[in-house]
Amino acid sequence: MPRAGEAGTPGVDPEQLWLGSAKPRRGRKPAYSREAITAAAVALADAEGLEAVTIRKVAAEVGAGAMSLYSYAPDKETLLELMVDHVSGELPTTNTPTGDWRAELKAIAHLQRAHMLRHPWLPAALTGRRIPGPNTLAFLERALAVLRPTGLDGAAKLEVFAQLTAFVAGHVAHEIAGAAALQSPDRVAAEARYLTAVATDGRHPELAEALAAPGRPLTPEATFTRFLNRLIDGLDTD
Repeated sequence: MPRAGEAGTPGVDPEQLWLGSAKPRRGRKPAYSREAITAAAVALADAEGLEAVTIRKVAAEVGAGAMSLYSYAPDKETLLELMVDHVSGELPTTNTPTGDWRAELKAIAHLQRAHMLRHPWLPAALTGRRIPGPNTLAFLERALAVLRPTGLDGAAKLEVFAQLTAFVAGHVAHEIAGAAALQSPDRVAAEARYLTAVATDGRHPELAEALAAPGRPLTPEATFTRFLNRLIDGLDTD
């Protein structure tokens, strides 16, 4: 979602996109729905990455001509808005607040991480100035309800959610890249040799001390949880 106070993606009219009709305005009865077209784009991104998503390729997936899809999504930016909100519909939006907002905010972050790992293209898509659609707004509503006990004002609550989402997206992007790097044992070995050389060259004593410290669990889940705890436990609500 966009940062608090920012407008949406340049060139995308949020009123037309989210409040207008999902059907083409002219011509004969449509053979496709915006939902089906968006689902096809999501499936393509899941399988081949965000770069593979073009109006022409999505049209081929649904068996349509590219021109017929432009009335639903006139450009890729609009299609990305639809895709982000479409997959946001997978996130649970109902929750009974317990009053322990830190624990609940951590639970939301874990939901976001699992969600982004299911759709590895999402972190990159979220770096744009996305306009929150109905599904995204429903999840935002849950997060704002969780933050009610903090006493933060509305703008601060939006900032906290934006900060949390940015953290999760950045971490997942790093996690995905790290998993890809592990597929190359030679590269991993080279990185280990490099860090060993740097730590013993005498010019980086702080790094040498840090690398010599006892190790911690390095599973993706454990690493994410440690980072997340530092972020949430350190939030100042004064």
